[in-house]
Amino acid sequence: MTEVERSRTSLAEQLIALAADRGVRIAAAESLTGGLLTDTLVSIPGASRVVSGGVVAYDTYLKHSLLGVDFALLREHGPVHGEVARQMAAGVRFACSVPGQDDLEPADIGIATTGVAGPDADPQSGQAAGTVWLGVSDSNGTEAVLLSLTGDRSAIRNQTVIAALELVLGRLK
Repeated sequence: MTEVERSRTSLAEQLIALAADRGVRIAAAESLTGGLLTDTLVSIPGASRVVSGGVVAYDTYLKHSLLGVDFALLREHGPVHGEVARQMAAGVRFACSVPGQDDLEPADIGIATTGVAGPDADPQSGQAAGTVWLGVSDSNGTEAVLLSLTGDRSAIRNQTVIAALELVLGRLK
């Protein structure tokens, strides 16, 4: 196991334990990470108690059709934008709703990743490789965080997953 994989696993273990302790369910909306965030979470024993699911919306249009991101926003700014990350995070909470006592209940926390893993800039927006937006949404609100990452495609994706796990951990603490 590489140092990056150990870091991802350690953070995911902490997040799964804390979310289980608090009775919190998590859902992930992924673009540039392409399922790596959800895979990192579900590789931890006990993840089924807290992970509602994940949506890989790699194509720009899927961000609209699956997660409810405003189509005009996507058309005007492209997928690499803070408001897109915010809407993805809010949308995945509902896309990954689970049965509750009376009706479907949204996930408690939605986390979203969108950006440019490279090596080239995003063709739609011109944003440089390493430009990443994380979105996080819960009952207290929704926010977006801009990251400026360096490295090759794999490094950017791994750094994004680590930052997303840290963001959700911070939100739960």
